[in-house]
Amino acid sequence: MTVEQFLEEQNKVIKDLHLTSASSSWMAATTGEDEWNQKTAEAQTAFNLYLSNSERFEQVKAYLAQGDLTAVQRRQLEDLHTGMAGKQIPEADLKEMVERSTELIGIFNTFRATINGKPVSENEVRQILIKNNDSAEREEAWHASKQIGKEVEEKLLTLVKKRNEVARSLGFENYHQMSFEHQELDRDEIFSIFHKLKELSDEPFREMKHEMDSELAERFGISIDELRPWHYADPFFQEAPPSKELDLDPFYEGKDLEQLTIDTFKSMGMDITDMLANSDLYPRDKKNQHAFCTDIDREGDVRVLCNNVPSDYWSVTMLHEFGHAVYFKYVDPTLPYLLRTCAHTLTTEAIAMLYGRFGKNPAWLHQFLGLDKAKVDQLTPLIEDSLRRQMFIAGRWIMAFTFFERELYENPDQDLNKLWWKIVQDVQFVNPPENVDYPHWAAKIHFTLVPVYYQNYLLGELTTSQLHSYIENNISKDMFTPEVGTYLIEEYFKPGALYPWNEKIEKATGEKLNPQYFIDQFVLKALV
Repeated sequence: MTVEQFLEEQNKVIKDLHLTSASSSWMAATTGEDEWNQKTAEAQTAFNLYLSNSERFEQVKAYLAQGDLTAVQRRQLEDLHTGMAGKQIPEADLKEMVERSTELIGIFNTFRATINGKPVSENEVRQILIKNNDSAEREEAWHASKQIGKEVEEKLLTLVKKRNEVARSLGFENYHQMSFEHQELDRDEIFSIFHKLKELSDEPFREMKHEMDSELAERFGISIDELRPWHYADPFFQEAPPSKELDLDPFYEGKDLEQLTIDTFKSMGMDITDMLANSDLYPRDKKNQHAFCTDIDREGDVRVLCNNVPSDYWSVTMLHEFGHAVYFKYVDPTLPYLLRTCAHTLTTEAIAMLYGRFGKNPAWLHQFLGLDKAKVDQLTPLIEDSLRRQMFIAGRWIMAFTFFERELYENPDQDLNKLWWKIVQDVQFVNPPENVDYPHWAAKIHFTLVPVYYQNYLLGELTTSQLHSYIENNISKDMFTPEVGTYLIEEYFKPGALYPWNEKIEKATGEKLNPQYFIDQFVLKALV
């Protein structure tokens, strides 16, 4: 069989496997029904078993050793190799990991926290933490948001240990090390970047947080030392609390978030109405309470799941998720199926974050949300400060998560509850609750749903700053123009997975990923 015939066969089979898996996973997330959870597990197991075939893996390695490959053939084979390398384990192990993961995701999808015996949604908890001024009620809501952690802790640790066992059987120290290698990420280099960012941002973050904590202490009538995790606007302190001077939520009252999103992308020459029609955007019982984007078939069926209520948070989330969506939509449809997707998770996160940042962009607030020019001019310094705050808070949160996750896989038997709060205190400067002997960390779905993924969010933010700088300096100072859209489609979306992620960034911006753009945009400005 020639390499081209082999690749043609792989593209066809993997297309079918992906379609079945993505479709059933969507149904599981939107219905919460056990039937779809089971079908998802079966589809993912079938996909994994196909990738685990050792003879096929040897074929891939043999073809990769050939010297006469075209660039497109080599990239497809590299993609297959990456996908298959971590699956060269017994069928029983593959099935067990999928079943355990699917069971946990089912629990997350259908779980509802309770306050005073009454079920509450994540949106309701979020509103309490954003709006409520009663410390006791906030504390109750915060603890409620962590109830899921106790529910899943034991099962999650069993899964973590199973993942480690499988990684060791393939010659790695643990699952974390294996995952970095299979994501084409140099673990030492990435953690070196993160530690450098932490060091550079320690003092400006401390100053910014002290200023924010002073506002919160005044709001709640307590001292700064008395502030605890429930005094922030998000259960994991990954969002900036609204300041006294800047609360954007009132501007969203009566606004149509779908139309805002349509208009934003339309200004850049991108049509999202077809993807909106396929999406599931409003909350209901048993539906997954989070948000995500999925490319069902790599032929145009792209869907977004949200739980919208008119607010700054959900408007930003819509922009973020449809940032993923346009990337998927505008990949060159003539590419082979294996390459008809993003170059790397971090490259699609970068686009989602580029759009998500528009929620703190004065020009966007005027042009799309309809704030008058005088109001925008008045709010601009506050908005810029708010975005800087948000980038600091998001960056420090991502570091806390990634530092903890590495330790989780290094030694899942250590006291993880105490370790979690030690890292949160060291990195996010948040005072722990009285009782740290509780699996607060396990309430974060990403440990289950997308293990060893979180570093890609921060790498995405770094890429966003680099892209934004390139666009402003080479394409247009005004982001909301067809020229910017054309650049993104032609230079960033269209090539799909044709190039490794850092080569792709270099082709689009003239240089490989450089954290200095993020540092210049947010950290150094805070030092001025």
